[in-house]
Amino acid sequence: MRDGVALAANVWHPAEGSAPTLLVRLPYGKDAMVITSGGVIPDLPALLEAGYAVVVEDCRGTHRSEGEFVPHMADRADGEDTVAWIAEQPWSDGTVGMYGPSYLGMVQWESAVSGAPALKAIAPAFTSIDNYEAPWYGAGGALSLSLVTWWNAMMYTADAQRSLAAGEGTVSQVQQLGQAFLFPESLNDVLPTAEVPVLAAYGKWWDDWMAHPSHDGYWDAMELTPELKNVTVPALNIGGWYDLYIGQTVRAYTTARREAGGAQAREGQRLIIGPWDHMSSTGVYPDRSFGPLASAQMLGLTGLHVKFFDRWLRGDTRALDDVAPVKIFVMGIDQWRDEQEWPLPDTRWTDFHLTSAGHANTADGDGVLTTEPPTSAERDTYLYDPRRPVPSAGGASMPVTFGFGGPVDQRTVAGREDVLCFTGPVLEEPVEVTGPVSLTLFVSSSAVDTDFTAKLVDVFPDGKAINLCDGILRTRYRGGLATEELMEPGTIYEITVDMTATSNVFLPGHRIRVDVSSSNFPRYDRNTNTGGVIARESEEQMIPAVNHIHHGPNHPSRLILPVIDRKDQR
Repeated sequence: MRDGVALAANVWHPAEGSAPTLLVRLPYGKDAMVITSGGVIPDLPALLEAGYAVVVEDCRGTHRSEGEFVPHMADRADGEDTVAWIAEQPWSDGTVGMYGPSYLGMVQWESAVSGAPALKAIAPAFTSIDNYEAPWYGAGGALSLSLVTWWNAMMYTADAQRSLAAGEGTVSQVQQLGQAFLFPESLNDVLPTAEVPVLAAYGKWWDDWMAHPSHDGYWDAMELTPELKNVTVPALNIGGWYDLYIGQTVRAYTTARREAGGAQAREGQRLIIGPWDHMSSTGVYPDRSFGPLASAQMLGLTGLHVKFFDRWLRGDTRALDDVAPVKIFVMGIDQWRDEQEWPLPDTRWTDFHLTSAGHANTADGDGVLTTEPPTSAERDTYLYDPRRPVPSAGGASMPVTFGFGGPVDQRTVAGREDVLCFTGPVLEEPVEVTGPVSLTLFVSSSAVDTDFTAKLVDVFPDGKAINLCDGILRTRYRGGLATEELMEPGTIYEITVDMTATSNVFLPGHRIRVDVSSSNFPRYDRNTNTGGVIARESEEQMIPAVNHIHHGPNHPSRLILPVIDRKDQR
């Protein structure tokens, strides 16, 4: 690298001559890439058979690479230097592409905004261009607790092992961190969150993340959204409806499609979204299977990578002729479908109003979801006690070792008094919902700060209730993630909860439902309701909040769904 630090890489290249080269940069160990490829990660032997050289590199300060690892800090410069190094090698023809999911995708965007001349295309999967909004916090300002504790325990364990091999640190420290990584559930219960013993004791970036709960300058330095105007390479964006990065995946696609620095980069954007979560691309879950065609393997995702790189690294102008700009899996009918744009151009944004007689608590309550604006004013009330949070049940969660990732039957959590359920009538005709989803609420609280959660649910004829997408808003961030503004208890505020996106056909006999509450734990941390620094507060400081959802003519709380009406496709 430019500062003299050496990074370790595995290289596969032709015995003779030169070839276009594909680069993977990761902090999880380059030597594992051969056995982990396949699924969302392209099959390595298939890439080699297609005539590509492949370089897999350990990020700075991880595994066999020198230096110190701090997430996202050195990846832009190191990626730029690595791409330049590849282009100079005799086995490289001077053109470079990149691929890989999650952190492996973040480093691709960081290299792309740097303008590395030899970089010609990227294929980021399950990833983000704003590390605050995903993965470490959320689009509504809540800490992604289960992910942050588990991921940091994993990375600190690897870091401590490196230190021990260098004659520093202790065996006890490695053992404690390893135990936390393998059995992370207990970490989420520790309060204050910033003082989780095994993580806080190790320090490093954990302290920084806890010290910056707002989207301030610390996170601005890592956000790439404003820099997508500098991107001059096409991108194959890959996401999953149940992936924690789904909001960022579609945001990267739409922003680059609109603002990238060149017609080729804008028009060369592609988007693929399957019924997958962050760790699984099979489309098969205990409570819901999306059929034999749902997997990345059946889709032929490796082959789509090859076509994409053939187009932009080899110059084969016909390589993508049979690949639509957007390919999505439509749940409900469980079919792949090609589209030309995202959001879909024939989207009909439809308001589904929340109404009740004041008793929408639980799925057996009187909460109703209707396209007819309500004529009478009412409110629903529940007690949110952070000492008794609503447990996470499915969704864009990680790690899945807790058993709450993907599509999960909601009947267990929908029976709680602190969950409001608003349900539409039994459908006589199919209703397709494809695109971004949001919930506008008129709320008040006894507290100066609290959270509001929203979950879109497909209720089956037998009562099974499968979650599709969800969101959370910390009300102090209702005016934006960079500034905090507390509430006046009892005052009614209009807020919007970003529920990311989905694609689902609600079939005849099914019902559309939205569930509203104030916690989703341990997917997100618990709001203590005090208005203080949540990560620094103890259980003794927590206070319950009496929360209200107002609806009626003057307070039109409503679920906003992107309805697609294509009778010829029914």
